[in-house]
Amino acid sequence: MRARRSCLAVPGSNPRFLEKAQSLPVDEVFLDLEDSVAPLAKDEARGNVVRYLKEGDWSGKTAVVRVNDLTTQWTYRDVIDVVEGAGDRLDCVMLPKVQDAGHVAWLDTLLTQIERATGLPEGGIGIEAQIENARGLVNVDAIAAASPRLETLVFGPADFMASIGMRTLVVGEQPPGYDADAYHHILMRILMAARTYGLQAIDGPYLQIKDLDGYRRVARRSAALGFDGKWVLHPSQVDVANEVYAPAQEDYDRAELILEAYEYYTTVERKGAVMLGDEMIDEASRKMALVIAAKGRAAGLARTTRFEGAIRT
Repeated sequence: MRARRSCLAVPGSNPRFLEKAQSLPVDEVFLDLEDSVAPLAKDEARGNVVRYLKEGDWSGKTAVVRVNDLTTQWTYRDVIDVVEGAGDRLDCVMLPKVQDAGHVAWLDTLLTQIERATGLPEGGIGIEAQIENARGLVNVDAIAAASPRLETLVFGPADFMASIGMRTLVVGEQPPGYDADAYHHILMRILMAARTYGLQAIDGPYLQIKDLDGYRRVARRSAALGFDGKWVLHPSQVDVANEVYAPAQEDYDRAELILEAYEYYTTVERKGAVMLGDEMIDEASRKMALVIAAKGRAAGLARTTRFEGAIRT
């Protein structure tokens, strides 16, 4: 499962952006058939998505298509046309507005049928589930466990805010009059379900695309909790997402140092808990360091320190 720090949303109705997206330094591109596409443009967008999946160069990126939600008349045709037309170039299907485990099970079953009919590897196409309303959040544990295809839980802030009646029109920002973090419970609830079932957790979009300081502030909130990445709606947001969801160089170096030191002390000196500078390290330290080291490696960071025996260099 590839890392997803920056997840670029690309309207399936916009060929120019579909072309440009291939050259942007993002971890995931999802070609959108849902909210960014007007109802009368759905059929044309579906054809664009199939063509650009087949003809485009998406190397180094997770290629995803967001279909329409299951309350609409477009969903089944989205899945069938896209997977039959370009399933061999597709990593995941994103299902929006997931409300219960049955939604994910439906998509799993349909994908299996198409894979069998077309000769694609069974189970090869993953699923991303968007949590976008109160019912979805209440059922998030069952949703996370609904299919072995599931790779990612995604928070959809705009629809979620509307579903609970939050009194603000700025997506992702704190509602006036509430002094605490209005999103803390939501984000943690999604994150706990994701980690329980070995999934990635992705934060949704920040719609004020020219406000990079605002984007960075909101991204840091979910990154600090442990989210893996965030949507980007504009090329200007890409570098910020890649920066925020990668560890700082100092933290990455420290994590790798802890891993090397712990390996040395437990295998060479056969000690279970030791001091590394002013810090005691043990098995719990190793587990925490593994998380930061993995994020740093996925971000392509290079080490600037080494551990040699009992000497730090």
